[in-house]
Amino acid sequence: MNLESIWQEYSTSLRSFLHSRVSNDADVEDLLQEVLIKTHQNLDTVASSEKIKPWLFQLTNNTIIDYYRKKGRTRDVAAADLWYEEDDDVIERELSQCVEPFIRALPKKTADLLFAIDIEGKSQKDYAEKTRISYSTLKSQVQRGRAKLRTLFDDCCSLTLDKHGNAVDFQTKSGGCDSCPT
Repeated sequence: MNLESIWQEYSTSLRSFLHSRVSNDADVEDLLQEVLIKTHQNLDTVASSEKIKPWLFQLTNNTIIDYYRKKGRTRDVAAADLWYEEDDDVIERELSQCVEPFIRALPKKTADLLFAIDIEGKSQKDYAEKTRISYSTLKSQVQRGRAKLRTLFDDCCSLTLDKHGNAVDFQTKSGGCDSCPT
């Protein structure tokens, strides 16, 4: 498995895949270079030549996800940079006022975890290393914490979600909610 021959065979397909997910040409080229570097660094982990193509596309997809996560953390994301556009961010602003109070309403360990990961934007791997928890255990704890957080939202509000799981509308349930200022 020679990096040069693999790259000759798949770089055009990877570039097309990137273009289907990222609108800015310069970003596509940057991401393609990032994929090349990651391929060079990790090619020896691929078990057989039959697994090269799916591995490359998974690596590219993960690189796209990381790209949007980084852009989302900096809050400099322009609508033109996304492969989708939000119709209205009013719902997001209103519900975001509830997130921190709801997180703080969870048990301290869960609240600290979600606050670090979801509010401060720390990576799960870094947090796992820092707290000396196995990465898979931490991922499970984050999922359970988010499920508990979702339960708090469900107890307070009726959420309408789109096919991607994004809130598109909400109604406060009768009696309101003590933890949320909406």
